[in-house]
Parts: sequence; C-alpha cells; structure tokens
Amino acid sequence: MQTAERIEAALKRAMRLCEGPATPPGLRAAMRHAVFPGGARLRPHLCLSVAAACGATGDLDAHDDVAAAVELLHCASLVHDDLPCFDDASVRRGRPSVHAAFGEELAVLAGDGLIVLAFEVIASARISPAAMAPLIRCVARSVGASGGLVAGQAWESESTVGLRTYHQAKTGALFEAGARAGALLAHADAGHADAWAEFGTRLGEAYQVADDLRDTLDDESNLGKPVGQDMVHNRPNACMTLGIDGALERLRKLLDSAVEIMPGCPHPERVTQWVESFGARLYQVMPRAARVHQPSANNGTAVAAHLRA
Repeated sequence: MQTAERIEAALKRAMRLCEGPATPPGLRAAMRHAVFPGGARLRPHLCLSVAAACGATGDLDAHDDVAAAVELLHCASLVHDDLPCFDDASVRRGRPSVHAAFGEELAVLAGDGLIVLAFEVIASARISPAAMAPLIRCVARSVGASGGLVAGQAWESESTVGLRTYHQAKTGALFEAGARAGALLAHADAGHADAWAEFGTRLGEAYQVADDLRDTLDDESNLGKPVGQDMVHNRPNACMTLGIDGALERLRKLLDSAVEIMPGCPHPERVTQWVESFGARLYQVMPRAARVHQPSANNGTAVAAHLRA
C-alpha cells in the first residue's frame, strides 16, 4: 500500500471512533466534512518519511495512526481558521467550509472534537510505552498556547507580531511536530529529535511563505478558498513585508536551509525524495504572477539538485 493510501486508511480508522450512537449525527458529519476529502496531507507524509528515513520498525499501522493524528490537528485548525470570528471564509478546498455547511456552533465543536480525537488516536496507537509520553508532549506543544497553533491564531489579535514568529506558530509548529514525531517513532534521542524538529519548522515556514504568495496573487477559483485575507485582516504576510521578490527569495532560502540542516539518518533517500517533491509542489502551485517575478530560474529544480548533491 502506498503512503497516501496508508494515511487515508488511518484517517478512516480514526473517524470510526466517532461512529457510535454517543456521537451526535450532525457533529459526526461536520467532522468528516473537515477531514474528507483532504488536501495534500503534507504533514503526515513528512512524519512517515522521517520515520522511514530514521529506520523506524514495528507496527506500520501504529506509525500511520500517529501521522493521521497530526493531520487531524491540521484539519481542526482549518475549521477554526474559517470561522466568522477569524477569517469568515465560506469556502475551503473548493467547497463550503464547515461553518458554512453545518453552522457556526457545530463548526466550533467539530474543530474541538478533531483536536481531542487526535490525542485519543495517539494514546490508542500500538507504539512503545517509552515513546508515548514524548509523542503526546510533541503534539501538544504543536497546538498549544506557547508557540503552537493556538498561539499562531492568537497572534492575529495582537497589534504587532514579527513575520517569523507568526509563521513559526501558525504553520511551522505542526510541520515541526510531524518531523519530530517521525524521529520519535524511530526511537531517536532528544537531540536527534530536536534536529529533525528544526528541519520540519523550516519546511513549514517555507510552506507559509508560499501560501502568502498565493493569498496575495492567486484567485479564489484556483486556490479553493478566499484570497486577500491577510490584507483584509491586517495579518503578517511575506509579500507585504518583503515584497514579491523578497518572499520568493525567502522561500528558496528556507527550502535550501532545511536541506542543509537535515540530520544524518540510515535511509536519507526516504525523506529527500519527499522534500524534493514538496519543494517542486510549492513552485508548481505558485500563481503565474509570482513565477514571473521569480528572481532566478528556480522552479523547484534547484532544491532537487541540492538534495542530489
């Protein structure tokens, strides 16, 4: 079974935990709407790629469950992002957002339910008892008030915040958790797990810079969600802070630096293949206007060349 199929299977296993009569039907439907059909599933792919690169052994379903938990947290963050009190976005992934389809009350509860479900999935996974506490701590920090998703959302209510601080919490934290969780599944020590976490953080920041470019330059029909949200809500955006050329240069530097600091591991090709496709994807989905402004001919091939060097 391919990695993408494994991730979808693990997400379906997770959602079956909410299929009993104790779960209100509307809440169950809203949670499923938030998870399926999904996007690129980048965070669980990163988790499993790092685990494979580090030589993780044991129950593959358990590894997939941990990766799926990271994705559930991401889906929850999208539900909350779209709420009227935040972005007030009626469209997500080209269809009605959860609050547009099910109402604001169920959307709040669906997001909360997905967060709790993520921890239930990890706690139920057949992984080493020694790895359980570090994994739960890793995932909890990625969504918490101290530099996690909650902090990222809360920074939007502050009068000032640095671009990198915002990007690290809003997006980098969950990529960090995906990479760290993958290393922990391979029983990496704390120092090695920290190194993988920094690798994930830089990939997450790169993704957010690319998202800023799309928010600034793309259109709703192509992006599948409202555009121009950062300007409307006066949020930090790489294009507004650095300019288009500066944002593209930051994107390139973040991808290159992630590759440079990637820790040593038994099977590096398992993660470099994923990073190569990740870097190429960021450029491929970039609006044409951004590609025209690129300061060099870099279209993702520079990242690939660096990885193969």
